[in-house]
Amino acid sequence: MFLVVGANGQLGNELRLLLKDSAEYVDRDELDITDQKAVFDFVKPGRYEAVINCAAYTAVDKAEDEKDLAEKINVDGPRNLALTGVPLVHISTDYVFDGQKCTPYVESDATNPKSVYGSTKLSGEKAVFEAANTAVVIRTAWLYSEFGNNFVKTMRRLGAEKESLNVVFDQVGTPTYAKDLAQAIVDVLPQMKRGTKEIYHFSNEGVCSWYDFAVDIMEQSGLKCKVNPIESSQYPTKATRPFYSVLNKAKIKAKCGVENRHWRQALSECIKNMEKMR
Repeated sequence: MFLVVGANGQLGNELRLLLKDSAEYVDRDELDITDQKAVFDFVKPGRYEAVINCAAYTAVDKAEDEKDLAEKINVDGPRNLALTGVPLVHISTDYVFDGQKCTPYVESDATNPKSVYGSTKLSGEKAVFEAANTAVVIRTAWLYSEFGNNFVKTMRRLGAEKESLNVVFDQVGTPTYAKDLAQAIVDVLPQMKRGTKEIYHFSNEGVCSWYDFAVDIMEQSGLKCKVNPIESSQYPTKATRPFYSVLNKAKIKAKCGVENRHWRQALSECIKNMEKMR
C-alpha cells in the first residue's frame, strides 16, 4: 500500500486514477504534513511501502510575501515525511535553477534559485535527502491537467472570453501533463532500492515558450483568440522566473524504463479529457 499526500491536486488526482486501491489518499484536511507529531502518528513504519508527496506551496508570486508559510509546506513538510523512515518520492521543480543555461538541465547541474518558491523547493530537496533513508526527488516543470488550476485551463477560459491575449515568448521550457508524470512515478517506485537517494528530471518531450504553448492550446481547443508574443519585461511579476528551464530526461528513461511523449501529443489528450468533463 502506498500513501499519496496532497491527493486533491493535479498530480494527486492523476495518481488516484493510476494506483486506484493500491494507495491511500490524503490531503491537508486529513494530514497536515507541517505537523511532525501528526505525520509520525499517521505514517507508521511498516504501514506503507512508500509515500508520494505531491503537497506543495506553489503560488510562485505570493511566496515572495509568504516565505514562512512556503517554508513550512515546502521544507518542513517533506522533512517530516522523510523522518518517518518510509521510502519517499518527493516532487520538486525546475525553479531550483536560474535559467541561464541554453542546453537542457541534467540532475547534477548547479542549482541557483531566483525566487522564494524555488529556494524553498531546493531546501525541501536537501531536507529530504538529509532526513530520509530512501528517497527519490523528481523535478518537473509547467505542470497541467484536467484537474485543479493551471495554464491550460486559464488559456482556454480567457481564449473563450477575449479576442486577443498577450503571452511571454522569452521564457522557454517544456509542459508536463500530470498524467504522464504520475505514470513516471509509478515506473520509478519499483526501482527504489533501500538506502539509495536519487534525483530525476521529468517533463514531456520537446521545447516551447509560453507563447508557443498558448498558441497550441488555442488551436487544439478550436478557439479563435489571437495570441500576441510579448517580452517578460512587458509582463512584470513579483517572482523571477527562469528564462530557460528545459529538463534532460535521459537518466529517468535509462534507469527506470520511463517512456515519454511530445508535449503536443500529451496536450491533445488532456484537452480531449477536458471536453468530456464539461
